Amino acid sequence: MTDTTVTQDPSQALKRRLAVRVRDLRKGLGLPRRALSEKSRVSPRYLAQLEAGEGNISITLLHRIATALEVKVENLVSENAPWDRDVDRVAHLYRAAPEEVRQKIRSLLAPQNPAALRAGRICLIGLRGAGKSTLGRLAGKALGLPFVELNRDIEEHTGMPLSEVMAFYGQDGYRALEAEAIARTVEKHDRMILAVAGGLVAEEATYQQVLERFHTVWLRTSPAEHMQRVRAQGDLRPMQGNPAAMQQLKSLLSARTALYEKAEAQVNTSNRTISGSLNDLMKVIAAKGFLEAPAE
Repeated sequence: MTDTTVTQDPSQALKRRLAVRVRDLRKGLGLPRRALSEKSRVSPRYLAQLEAGEGNISITLLHRIATALEVKVENLVSENAPWDRDVDRVAHLYRAAPEEVRQKIRSLLAPQNPAALRAGRICLIGLRGAGKSTLGRLAGKALGLPFVELNRDIEEHTGMPLSEVMAFYGQDGYRALEAEAIARTVEKHDRMILAVAGGLVAEEATYQQVLERFHTVWLRTSPAEHMQRVRAQGDLRPMQGNPAAMQQLKSLLSARTALYEKAEAQVNTSNRTISGSLNDLMKVIAAKGFLEAPAE
């Protein structure tokens, strides 16, 4: 039996697709062919051949035509339906908008499935000394995920240690850098583990950004262990010359408890070994499905 199936030439399909899109975009802009020719510096005859699905076009000329039509080159040749100019404009406005505006837009576009915005990102919150850096690094290694300490990211971005960042930018400036670092991290990673400073939760807009774009875990321990671990790291500032430090720590923890409780999960590291706490964290991540794709 003779096979009469005709295989479609991919190059011909591309030429036809390109012809339709250039013609439709030109007419949509109300541009006569000669006007497009002048704007793109491509001859009217060449444009006529292109819109007829004939001839071959170089990438340089195609780029000129795309620019004149106010679209990206890939929108002319992609097999998928291209974005129109309105979508391109919205994307540009979104990229230029402040984070609080972006949050509102995302909430409007995907209110039915907030978990989709969090993807596979996990954020560890809690006071200093709870184990965020240690457990975050170990969990990242065990799960094959990038681990990021937000303060280290800020140091790398500014090119100065955190102490100088605070001295140069002040508390308000640091909080602004913190929000920018969160946005930068979200854009870079779909799956990762992040550790943030204990005071981030007190900055409402930034904390809301974290709750929206990360699965959050509160690492908690007793005030005594908080203090002990910080001192074990070589930081004597909490106690040095301040006999009321422990009471201040308790007051700070009490004031922030309601904020930390907004996290999706908690892991108590009090009187636990590092391996025990890591095991607890891994169980929570698995039980909550933080790394699973959200249901459509």
